[in-house]
Amino acid sequence: MIQKLTGIILFFYLFLLSGIIHAEEVTLPYKGITLNANLEFSQNKSITDGVILIVHGTLGHKGMEITSTLQQLLKDNGLNTLAINLSYNIDNRSGMYDCKNLHKHKHTDAISEIGAWIDWLKKRGVKEIVLMGHSRGGNQAAWFASQNNDPAIKSVILVAPMTWDEKAVSKSYKERYKKELQPLLEKAQKLIKSGKGDTVLTHTDFLYCEDTSVTAEAFVSYYAPDKKMDTPFLIPQIKRPVFLALAKNDAIMPDLIEKASVLANVKTVHIKVFEMADHFFRDLNAEELADEIAGFLRR
Repeated sequence: MIQKLTGIILFFYLFLLSGIIHAEEVTLPYKGITLNANLEFSQNKSITDGVILIVHGTLGHKGMEITSTLQQLLKDNGLNTLAINLSYNIDNRSGMYDCKNLHKHKHTDAISEIGAWIDWLKKRGVKEIVLMGHSRGGNQAAWFASQNNDPAIKSVILVAPMTWDEKAVSKSYKERYKKELQPLLEKAQKLIKSGKGDTVLTHTDFLYCEDTSVTAEAFVSYYAPDKKMDTPFLIPQIKRPVFLALAKNDAIMPDLIEKASVLANVKTVHIKVFEMADHFFRDLNAEELADEIAGFLRR
């Protein structure tokens, strides 16, 4: 009996150990700070078998529910993943962005950080990279892919990616914070024009952070009108296959399905509407999403 129990304990220990060695926290020196990411290997796979690089959404992190769930499900489908943490100009950042911190990051900072991680993968022998992003991370991934024809990037997966409409953004800001966006945006733009983009706007509502501090340059980066902030605008410029995952019950990007309809005849774009999913693809929707991604990549 003792030997049997010992054997069972040893089995579970080795099972847990095998899971541990297939997940690795990795870091990357970048412009004076450290970036970090979570690297997950599928069973019997090495980094040279290819990697899906995953970019999280607004002020999020690599351990968000949708990201960590997809990493596990994709691993079960035989796929390696690297979920990166965008730094937001914070050294070795972890967890959700703390609204007490000064916001001096820009929407486009993510694009160069994605490039840094792609270089990191290539230096380790990875020749096949899939670029994947969720929500705002989907826009940033699409932005990168639309400007870079690196042959190592084989395809792009966009999960409920961000849309952009100037009137809708202004309306949403007013509903959330009970004030107009335009006067704040104009103030920040004037500061930048006069060479004072690093001026700190205190007691300012910004993204998901109420009564926070943000530089004028950062505020303009996220709120100034720019067609490239609208992911459906970018997708036709991507010169590789794109899988576009849309959620029927997406309350955060409610116009995405309609905007994506114009892409139906683009041969390089595969569109899938998940009838039961919301913006975060919870529970069984995540399983369906992972299976569809695996099928898309096999094709």
